[in-house]
Amino acid sequence: MFISNAYAQAAAAGDAPSTLMSLLPLLLMFVVLWFVMIRPQMKRQKEHKAMIEALAKGDEVLTAGGLLGKVTKLGDPYISIEVANGVEVQLQRTAVAQVLPKGTLK
Repeated sequence: MFISNAYAQAAAAGDAPSTLMSLLPLLLMFVVLWFVMIRPQMKRQKEHKAMIEALAKGDEVLTAGGLLGKVTKLGDPYISIEVANGVEVQLQRTAVAQVLPKGTLK
């Protein structure tokens, strides 16, 4: 009976390195996810924020809803875009998905 207790204690001391090794794959997965998913998403968010802040009157934009138009008025939370002659739509700045090259709209 005493011998089996001694073996159990010796086995417990041997488990310490294996718990560290069992956490290693979890840490490795987190590092891979960071470089594959989280870091590129943060980069896209930073680029989108810079694009929205750089909007100017006369820019041709594509909205998240698929509207194409020319920026006519700039406000802090909202902008107005002209989608046709005399037709202006007001939307949030964050709804702008892309700034198009000049001359795209005719």
